[in-house]
Amino acid sequence: MVVRAEGYLRDLEAVHDYIEHDNPDAAIALLLRIDQQVDSLADPNFPRRQGRKPGTLELVAHPNYVAVLQQTETTVTVLNLLHVARQYP
Repeated sequence: MVVRAEGYLRDLEAVHDYIEHDNPDAAIALLLRIDQQVDSLADPNFPRRQGRKPGTLELVAHPNYVAVLQQTETTVTVLNLLHVARQYP
């Protein structure tokens, strides 16, 4: 099961709003592409990498965006969505 935390939803909305000013169609397409990648995390074999913060994993959802995750045996929680240029952690 994939759970989208409030932080992820806020980050996704902020990305959409930023891009929407210049290109509304591209903003929707990017939002859908990223969220489809997040949906794919329900498959335990879908690729993810070790996170930069202990206890986290990361999904490269788009060349410019990384989703930060926590995972248990039954649930993947998507915590945040970060632009790759952003300093993290």
